[in-house]
Amino acid sequence: MSNPSVETVSTGADKAKLAASGLLVVGAVVAFYALGKQDQWLRVVALLALLAVAVAIFFTSESGKQLIAYGRDSSREVRKVVWPTRKEAMQMTGYVFAFVFVMALFLWLTDKTLEWALYDLILGWKR
Repeated sequence: MSNPSVETVSTGADKAKLAASGLLVVGAVVAFYALGKQDQWLRVVALLALLAVAVAIFFTSESGKQLIAYGRDSSREVRKVVWPTRKEAMQMTGYVFAFVFVMALFLWLTDKTLEWALYDLILGWKR
């Protein structure tokens, strides 16, 4: 089976957009702390405004467009899912609980059997 090669084409403009976006995020955090003596609402507005510009620039890059396309494809796939009815979900939950109970009982019995065999029969330690 052959693995298709993944090609990433990144232009200089895309790299510049990603760098600008990253710098704006860093600038937003720096501005928030640099405006420490200002009112809280001004600091938060500056932070949110710079973050919004950074996100907008990111979504204009090729990586941002691919992320948007991935989100659209994911939501399309979620709409295709056939969700179980309440009755089916309750039945499956009951099966899981029953299986867990049976497994717990089996492991407890196995543990006690091995404990009896090792300590009482082989080592002769009586409690």
